[in-house]
Amino acid sequence: MATICSAVIKLIGMGRMELLQKCFKVFASRTTPPGEAIRMTSTTLLPWLFAATLRLQWLGLFLVAAATYAEPAAQGARSLTVAVVPQFTALQIHKDWTPFLERVSHDSGVPLTLKIYPTIPKFEADVLKGVPDLVFMNPYHQVMARRAAGYLPLVRDSKPLTGILLVRRDNSAQTPKDLAGAKVVFPAPNAFGASLYMRALLAEQERIRIEPAYVKTHPNVFRQVIVGEAVAGGTINSVLQREPPTVIEQLRVLFETPAVAPHPLAAHPRVAAAQRKAVAEAILKLRDDATAAPLLQAVQMADPVAADYARDYRPLEQLKLEKYVVTEAE
Repeated sequence: MATICSAVIKLIGMGRMELLQKCFKVFASRTTPPGEAIRMTSTTLLPWLFAATLRLQWLGLFLVAAATYAEPAAQGARSLTVAVVPQFTALQIHKDWTPFLERVSHDSGVPLTLKIYPTIPKFEADVLKGVPDLVFMNPYHQVMARRAAGYLPLVRDSKPLTGILLVRRDNSAQTPKDLAGAKVVFPAPNAFGASLYMRALLAEQERIRIEPAYVKTHPNVFRQVIVGEAVAGGTINSVLQREPPTVIEQLRVLFETPAVAPHPLAAHPRVAAAQRKAVAEAILKLRDDATAAPLLQAVQMADPVAADYARDYRPLEQLKLEKYVVTEAE
């Protein structure tokens, strides 16, 4: 491309008459005697050559412009998409994650673009197909995504995740067995601590059957339990603590799951190792910056640490939760 551009620039720099003279010399030397060439050029070829040189100069301008814009684009880093499990509304995810990703992009030198999904099933479908470059997902999503598309966990919060089963504060239930046959709401079937692991424990450890319903987000779980639309609801501790006191004071924890490693930020294997390292290191360095604390808290990684699949998430494979995974189109 550089050679073409150099030649084109020389053409553009010529005056039109100079270019005509060069064209005439080439034509005259190869086709006709000199006198005849002069006569033909003045009557027939001159208008054609004049138009041709104009077209050539316009073509040159186009090629130079194309080279100017195409080459930087080829050299520049492609922006990586970051998908976030839609535990909350799209507005809340945008509010929480946009400032965080802007800071990480700046510190790492890796352009990052937030991708928001309307529902958890749509998010899951794309993740299992390997569509997003980076994904913030629940622990069992990490197991599923590793199997399906090879996603590698990069960082996670240091605080373990526990699922909790909530009832209204004035509910008389004392143990999960008191919920036998009751309607229990969850954000989504495969939300790990809030639903997947919780449903498995209720069925296999508590030996009860419930009427599950899925209400898309954690805040919807809280509100349905508070207004009496459901007897109980599943969520995770870290999400409940984000709610205002007016919500928390109306609810009570009836049951809690064993603790596991929390949501990781993971990368698809197509993401270059250098980019994965840069993003992870940029996030880990935020721990030492007091001004970054609100950014980390907003994305549920108040104290980020390096994640390791074998140590953190492979143990979840032993829970045999496959039969409780629900795949749905919406």
